[in-house]
Amino acid sequence: MNFSEELQELRKKSKKRNFDQTLDLIINLKNFDPRREALSIFVILPNISKKKNICAFLEHPSKTVDYVITKEDIDKISSKDVKKLVKEYDFFIANAKLMPKIASKFGKVLGSAGKMPDPKIGGVLAQETDETISSSIKKISSIVKIRLKEASIKIGIGKESMFDEDLVKNADVALETIIKALPKKEINVRSVLLKFTMSPPVKIKKQKK
Repeated sequence: MNFSEELQELRKKSKKRNFDQTLDLIINLKNFDPRREALSIFVILPNISKKKNICAFLEHPSKTVDYVITKEDIDKISSKDVKKLVKEYDFFIANAKLMPKIASKFGKVLGSAGKMPDPKIGGVLAQETDETISSSIKKISSIVKIRLKEASIKIGIGKESMFDEDLVKNADVALETIIKALPKKEINVRSVLLKFTMSPPVKIKKQKK
């Protein structure tokens, strides 16, 4: 699919706003029932567009991350407190040594929100150093998580102020990752669109083979 041409068309059609609009990639699906086929996808965008708010469960305080819950704090805070944090933070990371306690006390809250520290994306740290924490944050900042609840996917892939080349790369990677995760691959895709926050959508044309 040629995202470059459609992105240029979208820029021409979109009115200038007094804020930096998000560019959304919309994928409408067919022959797919999200109630029967649960799907959770991590998309790693090559060009970071938005800072993620990250909370960490660590043995010791750290200035490297936005907010830290120390080993001692875990005993003091309640599931109700963690529910509030789930609304404030995009991702949670943790020292691997604390995972059994985290899972036991907060597993239900974090799990149901899809925000349990995940080793697959670097969210569980084997060592607790500024370097490992920074590395985890850098990796997670490039990730967009999709939990499919309906037959349409909308994913923010960048900002209006970004270069077209970077936005096109993000769109290509996002679409490819999502198609690979679908049970019937391209057959499950009805249509693909791009839109800015306040603009009408532009349909992406399929390239002729």
